[in-house]
Amino acid sequence: MSIYKVEICGVNTSKLPILTNAEKEALFDRIDKGDKEARELFINGNLRLVLSIIQRFSNSSENVDDLFQIGCIGLIKALDNFNRDLNVKFSTYAVPMIIGEIRRYLRDNNSIRVSRSLRDTAYKAIYAKENLMKKSQKEPTICEIATEIGVDKESVIAALDAIQSPVSLYEPVYNDGGDTLYVLDQISDKKNREENWVEEITLNEAIRRLPDREKNIIDLRFFRGKTQMEVAEEVGISQAQVSRLEKNALKSMRNYLRD
Repeated sequence: MSIYKVEICGVNTSKLPILTNAEKEALFDRIDKGDKEARELFINGNLRLVLSIIQRFSNSSENVDDLFQIGCIGLIKALDNFNRDLNVKFSTYAVPMIIGEIRRYLRDNNSIRVSRSLRDTAYKAIYAKENLMKKSQKEPTICEIATEIGVDKESVIAALDAIQSPVSLYEPVYNDGGDTLYVLDQISDKKNREENWVEEITLNEAIRRLPDREKNIIDLRFFRGKTQMEVAEEVGISQAQVSRLEKNALKSMRNYLRD
């Protein structure tokens, strides 16, 4: 799979925009008010994230255009389900969802080969469904989707069946006046709540950015339960140095989590 194409799915990847944190927050404010243009701008501003993720699948034999489209679906799902109150970066939340979407696609596509034209019809139908739902705030019929993309309803049914995958936790199961219920909403799991999962991802990312020595001290102190004196003996420095490095590491982590 070539991941160095300049144009993917008609998108010139060399000219993809990069949003600043301030621009993202401003767009989120507009999106929360139902601004469709802001939604499109936010999605376009995060396509580089999708592009970077599909590079992880460079050993795959799949067409890069297909992976990019699937990654964009994961990006859209992440945007639709992102909760700003969690105080985590959007990219931290979006990355595992995009990766999950691509992995599901690769898993399902390895067992049953679907023609390119059929997949294209399915992708168009999925996007058309989302657009129609935004306009009418209700689930569109197959006939409405078929009319929207200019094909017969039998082709839409066949295309969607062909790419059918295991149900996602973010699959909508009911929609009434804009209040959508997802599969995830029907599942109870007190040990692994979404907030805990996202917080763990963010914490791991904050630790990963630390220098090796500080990373080791945080691991010994907070994951292995050792005292500063025990850490000092193990790494061969004074307790005062351990204390100073620990404080610097915690400060760096707090600053990262606040950004």
